[in-house]
Amino acid sequence: MSTVAERLEAIRRTLPKDVELVAVSKFHPAEVVREAYDAGQRLFGESRVQELVAKQPLLPNDIEWHFIGSLQTNKVKHLAPFIHTIQSIDSLKLLAEVDRAAERVGRQIRVLIEVHIAEEDSKHGFSVDECRKLFADGALSAYKHVKIAGLMGMATFTDNTEQVRREFDRLRALFDEVRAMPDAVDSCFTELSMGMSDDYPTAIEAGSTMVRVGAKIFGPRQYS
Repeated sequence: MSTVAERLEAIRRTLPKDVELVAVSKFHPAEVVREAYDAGQRLFGESRVQELVAKQPLLPNDIEWHFIGSLQTNKVKHLAPFIHTIQSIDSLKLLAEVDRAAERVGRQIRVLIEVHIAEEDSKHGFSVDECRKLFADGALSAYKHVKIAGLMGMATFTDNTEQVRREFDRLRALFDEVRAMPDAVDSCFTELSMGMSDDYPTAIEAGSTMVRVGAKIFGPRQYS
């Protein structure tokens, strides 16, 4: 059986140089994350606050932790001291809480706005129209302790590649539209996070700058 390092290298070989890899380490213990770290990986994604808070102190400080799951406002304070990026900002209420928590710890937290692009109801996020309005209205400029770095979206879980591509194209078009809005975003708005283990090649074709891959690196979950 291949090692974490070998699987990681196999994934890296499929990525263009300008696409970043977030290794999704949820459900895997710190020692497994360390294997990927020792193989050169620095960006890791987690989706459960309790698990991440327990794991983070056991691992090197130069890891960039990305939170990629649904996040309750009352849990934000646990992440604020160390989280690098929260990719799953799906409401203004959550954004405001991240802003407050970042101010309390004297940090600026990088965030992505999650957009609901899937043709299914189970995904979270702002609609395309809501997201467009958010940036066009200038509402986001009030939040001084977050750095809005881009958009994130998840496609429908389906074998229909045309549908997945259509959904990714929709997010790419929105990303380009927002970047073209006068004064809506600054130079740090560069990330388009889309694509996971099963669909990241399609996401890259559509213009993704960051993919989130877990099972293809770490294998089946080790605890639930």
